[in-house]
Amino acid sequence: MDNFQQIILIAPVLLFSMVAHEYAHGYAALKQGDTTAYSLGRLTWNPIPHIDPFYTIIMPLLAFVVSHGNMVFGGAKPVPVIPRNYRDYKRGDIIVSLAGVATNLLIALACVPLMIVVGLIGSGVPAFASTGALVQAMLRFAVIINLSLVAFNLIPIPPLDGSHVFKYLLPPAWALNYQRLGAQGLLILIVLLTFGRPLLNLWFAPVFFLETVASRVVMPYLIPSQWTM
Repeated sequence: MDNFQQIILIAPVLLFSMVAHEYAHGYAALKQGDTTAYSLGRLTWNPIPHIDPFYTIIMPLLAFVVSHGNMVFGGAKPVPVIPRNYRDYKRGDIIVSLAGVATNLLIALACVPLMIVVGLIGSGVPAFASTGALVQAMLRFAVIINLSLVAFNLIPIPPLDGSHVFKYLLPPAWALNYQRLGAQGLLILIVLLTFGRPLLNLWFAPVFFLETVASRVVMPYLIPSQWTM
């Protein structure tokens, strides 16, 4: 499969995964007492309101190029929330922050049995084999993409999700200064993506391990085709 074919398969999967991530944030915030995302029309599966020029388009392309097609991650436009509206500030902040990565993890896990089911159908219904192989290819990308989104969003750089949890492990004064890094967060991410590949490879090592395990599990059920080879 060449790079163009990979992009064709990756783009819709990545977009869906990022929208699901942001929808989860908005839904969790609503359940914690903050109606901001709902009131602004951001609690929607329509991808257009969630698209951000840098996080949704530039960052995935940059990650794809820098990693030579081995890693793709990015983000959607952050769903607006007002933490002071949470019924319990600290508990709400942690739940809302982790809702997105939890959703991506669930999607990655769900894709593994789905690939097996598609493979079994394809082996029993030859007419479905071609379509099934395409679906399996997209599901395989969904596994690595969603695991990558989990790892990426847990990087403890403000304003990424991981920073909202990490700050509670710091003394109050340190936590305040730490949160102020959010103003330079985008610049830090760009530098990390451009020059920090060894560090990123180390951080993403669990992603590569889990993706390898998932590939071994589904390998006997893959439908042979240009998409799955």
